[in-house]
Amino acid sequence: MITSPYENAVPEFLDTAVAELNFLRQQITPDYFSCVADLINSSEAYGGRVHLTGIGKSEYVANYIAALFASTGTPAYFLHGTECVHGSAGQVARGDVVIVISNSGETSEMKAAVQMLKQNGAKIIGVSGNRASWIARECHEFLYVGVAREGSPFELEPRTSVLAQIYVLAALSIELQARKNVTEVEFLSWHPAGSIGRAVSSRR
Repeated sequence: MITSPYENAVPEFLDTAVAELNFLRQQITPDYFSCVADLINSSEAYGGRVHLTGIGKSEYVANYIAALFASTGTPAYFLHGTECVHGSAGQVARGDVVIVISNSGETSEMKAAVQMLKQNGAKIIGVSGNRASWIARECHEFLYVGVAREGSPFELEPRTSVLAQIYVLAALSIELQARKNVTEVEFLSWHPAGSIGRAVSSRR
């Protein structure tokens, strides 16, 4: 009898995701984000900006993390990965930092973008699940976000790897926020509306 790949698929994914993130957590040392945050702070000190980009599912992560950074004290901008070599790289100035997210670290469109961005004077932070990848070799700083299993029925669909990218980059956003000692007053000034604004206002 052939077993369906969907038998117990939901609990297996949930358990796998928790296990993979926990394993990744054990590899994140107290100074895990120091060099990356130093690079970003150094760029900002000279008027540089932060951009986030990715190809495929990583593109959606880049969009979210750019918004998260911006809302917590680190102005950041989404950079379209495939449009980068068709003019969008004009938003990146010399000395800016570009965080490039790629699970494999080998995507051809990503390689083309990184090569051009480096030639134009950008500093690259690579984010990948492969320490031996092209992006890991070519970037100025690197963050590992690897998982052994996706927890998906075919072990191909990116699920746990996407969670790992968000997990690590969300932690980086806290490192940056803490370094700037962002206050509730500042936070409220960026979130005057919606449930967040109401929640912060009620605590003042």
